[in-house]
Amino acid sequence: MAKSKSVSGIYLTKSDVESAVTAFKDAGFSSSDISVLLPDNSSKELVTENSTKAPEGAAVGVGSGAAVGGALGWLVGAGALAIPGIGPVIAAGPVVAALAGIGVGCALGGFAGSLVGVGISEPAANRYEGRLSKGGILVAVHCETSSEMARAKKIMEDTRAEDVASSPEVLANARPAA
Repeated sequence: MAKSKSVSGIYLTKSDVESAVTAFKDAGFSSSDISVLLPDNSSKELVTENSTKAPEGAAVGVGSGAAVGGALGWLVGAGALAIPGIGPVIAAGPVVAALAGIGVGCALGGFAGSLVGVGISEPAANRYEGRLSKGGILVAVHCETSSEMARAKKIMEDTRAEDVASSPEVLANARPAA
């Protein structure tokens, strides 16, 4: 069952993100429930040469932690993406599939829409898009219960996240009327 609640925030440094990811791991959160979007200012170090020929928006795998390193290497599905208006990013967690699935280079609103698709509220997704374009690092933790959400929010606050937001059920689970 997909988790449709999330707590998200923006970090200003990679070291703060590493601290946050370690804190989530230590608190018992699953690596598959944490998404990170990290602007890639050193793409030559993190992405293989072949990825420079990949079409914009294509996910390019990086070794399971070998290229990303540290606590970020613990996350599931790390890959490099090019997001129009934001540039190259390293992405990990459920957000990777959402971004790759929409072919990131599509119409305006596709990026923020993909964040909504992984449980981030629309107002927060729009704010985060702007913060990412200025070098902010997005971390989202996908939760199942209110108590998980409260723990995730506390960890974010304790690890210096800014613009922390939580989002209850936002995925389209509605069934058509019979």
